[in-house]
Amino acid sequence: MNERELDDLLSTPRSETIAALEACPGDLVVLGAGGKMGPTLARMAARAANGSRRVIAVSRWSSSDAERALNDCGVETIRCDLLDRAAVSRLPDAPNVIFMAGQKFGTASAPTMTWAMNTIVPANCAERYRESRIVAFSTGNVYALTPVDIGGSRENDALGPAGEYAASCVGRERVLELSAEQYGTRVGIVRLNYAIDLRYGVLVDIALRVHGDDAVPLTMGFVNVIWQGDASRIVLECLPHASSPAFVVNVTGRDVLSVRSIAEWFAARFGKTARFAGNESADALLSNTDRMRSLFAAPEVSLQQMQTWVADWVEKGGPVLGKPTRFEARDGRF
Repeated sequence: MNERELDDLLSTPRSETIAALEACPGDLVVLGAGGKMGPTLARMAARAANGSRRVIAVSRWSSSDAERALNDCGVETIRCDLLDRAAVSRLPDAPNVIFMAGQKFGTASAPTMTWAMNTIVPANCAERYRESRIVAFSTGNVYALTPVDIGGSRENDALGPAGEYAASCVGRERVLELSAEQYGTRVGIVRLNYAIDLRYGVLVDIALRVHGDDAVPLTMGFVNVIWQGDASRIVLECLPHASSPAFVVNVTGRDVLSVRSIAEWFAARFGKTARFAGNESADALLSNTDRMRSLFAAPEVSLQQMQTWVADWVEKGGPVLGKPTRFEARDGRF
């Protein structure tokens, strides 16, 4: 599989995705579409729409190649600094909005920008699109660490963010919830844990360490993961569920996975011996997916398939983004 084939695979909608968009007529704006998942989601939306609506991807577009690739797939692009309230006010009308903007890495050294990106930007966008349906990305980091044996945090659990990044993400959720309360904006909040591509993600982080004979950290000994294509499909399928008060759903894989076991699988595949640093704790950052599984079709890509694809990619030296997830961090410092 090459990168073009990977992007095609990641952005393939399923019948449920097409049906969800048909239930929400009108144009779709994707705000903050220049990140790791944005191009996949925007391209998937355009493929699902099949020319029946405009799909408009908004970003500062630091990568002109990513912008051009979306244009080639029928996605319109607009360059906009979402911190600029006046610029946001000039964005085109659309009844459907996916909000993806945010900042995580660099928070420890520049917390003010993280807070601006994660609270001021959603405030600007919620004001601009308060008459629209908004599905916004959040993160499982808003939860406290939970005992591994209880299967993860649920949507109605009290939030317990560790560190400024997670706290600012609670701020993002509250800003959007306020719009739902004040203006009746239909809002969906997706608390995503660890979407997996072949160029980044928890499985890639672990595989690269094992392949390079580096120790795998066990400080966060258990994780949930989901294929990025599956996560994108479910996010788009959240559009009909957006409501006031806000609809909230955890999106990740259902299984609690052992980091040690994942590393040992890659070691056997690569003919290596897995090395480890630290020991597992009794708690971890985990999300329960009962609500997701009750509302949406099951993710299509299994853990075994993800592991096999990642192993093939690493063995052949496929390109990676060089942006580790820092999944091992327990103090919320990124």
